[in-house]
Amino acid sequence: MWLFLLFVTIPIIEIALFIQVGGWLGLWPTLGIVILTAMLGTFLVRAQGLQAMGQIKSNLNQMQDPTEALAHGAMILASGLLLLTPGFFTDAVGFSLLIPPVRLAIFHYVRKRIKVQSFVDTGPQPRPRQPASSDVIDGEFTELDEPGSKPSGPPSGWTRH
Repeated sequence: MWLFLLFVTIPIIEIALFIQVGGWLGLWPTLGIVILTAMLGTFLVRAQGLQAMGQIKSNLNQMQDPTEALAHGAMILASGLLLLTPGFFTDAVGFSLLIPPVRLAIFHYVRKRIKVQSFVDTGPQPRPRQPASSDVIDGEFTELDEPGSKPSGPPSGWTRH
């Protein structure tokens, strides 16, 4: 039910804000602001998204828990979706998700409400051996000619020249 209310309420808020801002500024400045916020949001989301990806990579390389960096990355992704959606309310929420202290507060709020039952670090696992494929032929070779020299005879027909 709350999802239905969300899908009904947000467009109503956006329409009301468009009417208010459009009446105050006019049509073209209002559309210009919408386009400008989408462009600015795209730039900021890309920069912060790359930074979050670097943090996730760093955490994984150092065998640290990447949960916080993954949550920040998810919120940055949600921010990008909101900023690309035309509207002033969604832009305000999207830009607020680009502020690291806001993301951190949301992360801590959600983290308090999630209980992890167990976490097991099994360490590095050996790679499972792949079954032999009928497309792969295992073999050995011996180079007969010196590297860089011309072939001594005509092509064998097995290769294209």
